[in-house]
Amino acid sequence: MLPVIDRYFLAEISRVFFAILSAVLLIVTSILFLRTLEQVNTGALSAELVLRFLVLQLARDTASLLPPVFFIALLVALGRMAKDSELIALSACGLGPRHLYRAILYAALPLALLTAWFSLYLTPAVAKEIIQLRDRQKDQAYQIAGLKPGRFHQHENGAITIYIHEIDRAGTLHQIFLHDQRGEKRKLVLSQQGLITRDPERGDQFVTLIKGRRYDGNPGQADYAIGTFAQYRLRIRPNRVSSFYSLKRATYPTVRLLGSEDRKDLGELQHRLASPLAVLTLSLLAVPLTTRSPRHQGGWRLLLAFLTYFSFFNLERVARSWYEVGFTPTWLGSLWYQPFLLLLVAVLLIPIPWQRWKYRWLHRWPARRKLTT
Repeated sequence: MLPVIDRYFLAEISRVFFAILSAVLLIVTSILFLRTLEQVNTGALSAELVLRFLVLQLARDTASLLPPVFFIALLVALGRMAKDSELIALSACGLGPRHLYRAILYAALPLALLTAWFSLYLTPAVAKEIIQLRDRQKDQAYQIAGLKPGRFHQHENGAITIYIHEIDRAGTLHQIFLHDQRGEKRKLVLSQQGLITRDPERGDQFVTLIKGRRYDGNPGQADYAIGTFAQYRLRIRPNRVSSFYSLKRATYPTVRLLGSEDRKDLGELQHRLASPLAVLTLSLLAVPLTTRSPRHQGGWRLLLAFLTYFSFFNLERVARSWYEVGFTPTWLGSLWYQPFLLLLVAVLLIPIPWQRWKYRWLHRWPARRKLTT
C-alpha cells in the first residue's frame, strides 16, 4: 500500500488531471461536432454517422491530448500546493523532490502505458476507419449529388463519361450524353430524359436513361450497331479504397513500421512513441518549473513553463520533419528534443556553484554600495 503522502500527491494530481481533461475533451468535442455538422451540411457525411464519426475522431486525438493535459495538471496541482505552503512544510519534514517525483511517477507510468496503447494500437486502426468512412461517404455523396448540370463527369478511372445538360427541381435529368469505353466496343448513348435511382437492398446508384439512342462501335471501323431503347441503366460503381490506405502511413499497423528501413516509416514510428515518452518527460520538467515557496517570485518560472510547453510540441513537428527529409542523422532520430529540453531546463533552473556565487554577489552588492556612499 502506498504511503499517506504519496496517496495525497496522487489524489491531488488525479483530481486536477481529470478536471482539466474533462474541460479539454468538452472543448475538442464541441469543435469536432461543429466540423462534423459542416460535413453533413455539405453532403460529405450522412446524418446517421455523426455520432460514430465524432467518437472515432476523439479516439484518434486522445493520444496527443493526454501529455499536455497531464503537464498542465501537474503545474496547477503543484502550484496550488506551493501557494498554500504545503511543499515547504513537506520539505521541512524531510519530504523533498525525491518523494514528489515518486508520487508523480505513480500517476505518470500508468498514463504513459495508456497513451502508448492509444498511440501504437488504437490510433492507427481508428485513422484507417476514419479514412475508409470518409472515402465511402464521399463516393456515395458523389453518386447521389455529384452529378452537376453542364459538366462532364468521369467514373471508373475515365472509362465512363456522363454529361447532363439540365436537372430540374424534381431531380429529372434532361439531354444526357453517355460514353462507355468498357468492353471491346465503345458505347455512345443519347437520351432526352433520365433519372437517378438507387437499389434499396444493395444501395447501388443507377443512372436510368429513358427513350434514347445507342451507338456501339469503335472509331475507324464500319461495324456500328445503332438502336433505340425504352430504358438504359448504368450502375455507378463505388471507388475501391483498399489501395488508398497504403498511401497513408498513419493507418499502418505498428508491427509493419518496426521492420521498415524507410525514413518516413521510422519517422511515423517515432512519432507514435513520442506521446507516451512525452508523459514521462513532461513529468520530470514539471517539478523544477514549480515555485516551491509562495514568497518566491514565480513569474519567470511560469513564463519558462509556458515556453517549454510550446517549444516541446513545436519541436516535435520540426524534429520529425528534419528526420524524414534526411537533415537529422539516422542514429539521432526524431526524439532528440525531449532530452534536449530536459537538459536545457536543468541548466536554467538547477543551482550550480557559479550561479550560487552570482546570486551571493548580487545580494551583497546593495550593502557594499551603501557602505561606500
